[in-house]
Amino acid sequence: MCLSAQVSFAASVFLVGGGTAISIVAWRRNKRYLPLALMPLFAGLQQFTEGFVWVGMNGNDPLTVLWGAMGFIFFTWFMWPIWVPFCVYVLEPDDSPRKRLFRLMALIGLAFGLLLYIPHGLNSDMVVVEINNQSLAYERSMWLDFMMPRWLTNTIYVTLITLPPALSHYKHVRHFALTLVAVIVVDIAFLQYAYISFFCLLAGLATLHLVYIILTNKCARECPELFA
Repeated sequence: MCLSAQVSFAASVFLVGGGTAISIVAWRRNKRYLPLALMPLFAGLQQFTEGFVWVGMNGNDPLTVLWGAMGFIFFTWFMWPIWVPFCVYVLEPDDSPRKRLFRLMALIGLAFGLLLYIPHGLNSDMVVVEINNQSLAYERSMWLDFMMPRWLTNTIYVTLITLPPALSHYKHVRHFALTLVAVIVVDIAFLQYAYISFFCLLAGLATLHLVYIILTNKCARECPELFA
């Protein structure tokens, strides 16, 4: 997490443990839930990598910072723009007219994520991590700044992670989209100095909303033929 190594590792244990448990529930209840159930686990792994960024920063170890940051931005820039629309795609009923749209958005997320992530893997000098207001800031290391204004990059990113759940067939998945919007508003309004790190922390905690959806089998109310 953006505050310290200890808090990052503690958040990681909490999210990985909860994600593992709910993934087992999803596997037994309905495998359509499984991609959603994996999101807390992945968020926990992301916090684990950011813990090592702190370890490297505190120990003046650039190699640990690099590997930790590459793990962190793998989830931030590459995985989430793909995974969120993919989750909604898997969950959506097969006869839904929006299912193709979610698949298309996952493919767009793949292309977008590759553009964001791969250049940093090819040139480690582009991976820049700073401490700003006692928080980790990754804002200087956005490769797409060479191709488009930052506001456009952020708009595409936010669209890919909020629009699919907002258009879902299921009411409670649409409610999760509102949770993500709330995270984004708080991040923009109060945490601009390290908004990437704080967004990933808050969004990771927001995945607990998905745990609630799966545990209570909310999708069964609107699609009993798939989830009863």
